[in-house]
Amino acid sequence: MRLARVACDLSQEQLAEKIGVTRQTISLIESGKYNPTIRLCILICKALNTTLDQLFWE
Repeated sequence: MRLARVACDLSQEQLAEKIGVTRQTISLIESGKYNPTIRLCILICKALNTTLDQLFWE
């Protein structure tokens, strides 16, 4: 997720604001310490202009 965020030229704070969560939530997701809900996954994908498959599945 970090690579996709950086490719969109967004900071953690900017992405968090865009989807309505805290910067800490973005940090935890990127570090693998938090499993986001499917709703949050979809919001992240829309904000980063990518798909669930590309972002969350290996």
